[in-house]
Amino acid sequence: MTQDGDLDALVRKRIRGLRVARGWSLDDLAARCWLSPSTLSRIETGHRRIALDQLAPIARALGTTLDQLVEPVADEDVVIRPHRDETRGLTTWLLSRDPGLPGVTVAKIRVSRPVRETAELGVHPGKDWFTVLSGTVELRLGERTILVRAGEAAEFSTMIPHAFGGHDGPAELICILDHDGQRSHLHGS
Repeated sequence: MTQDGDLDALVRKRIRGLRVARGWSLDDLAARCWLSPSTLSRIETGHRRIALDQLAPIARALGTTLDQLVEPVADEDVVIRPHRDETRGLTTWLLSRDPGLPGVTVAKIRVSRPVRETAELGVHPGKDWFTVLSGTVELRLGERTILVRAGEAAEFSTMIPHAFGGHDGPAELICILDHDGQRSHLHGS
């Protein structure tokens, strides 16, 4: 492992931060990773170089991975900005920018348009799940019309023809969509 100064300092801060967050003393961590408390103290304070054979058991004891301990700090934008689709009456915030859940997208949606009586109901493989944060969502599910109010949630097979919109005004919801749901609901294809 290259001992780059900035990365080295970051790894030391992460080790100490994870230890302190767990409420562990140096003795507690030492007992879990088979290193002496003085060695850990010198690692955390920068008075000892971090060796790979020490880093692996430290990471394991702290419940993390080597990759997470040594990943560089990203300078990416942390603000999630809305994407407005005026034509469809949707504003979306993609909350799952990291592919941590393969094939699953988490999004906040503000729907400002109602479901039209003549709306074409979509069908795609998978399941959709959403919880309403504010307002009321009108969910057309086959022949049924279901009102889902703030604080309520809905989960359904997307093989049932479906569409949703705001009922008596805008509504905001958090939804979990599979790949087909993301493509259908967030991109309008």
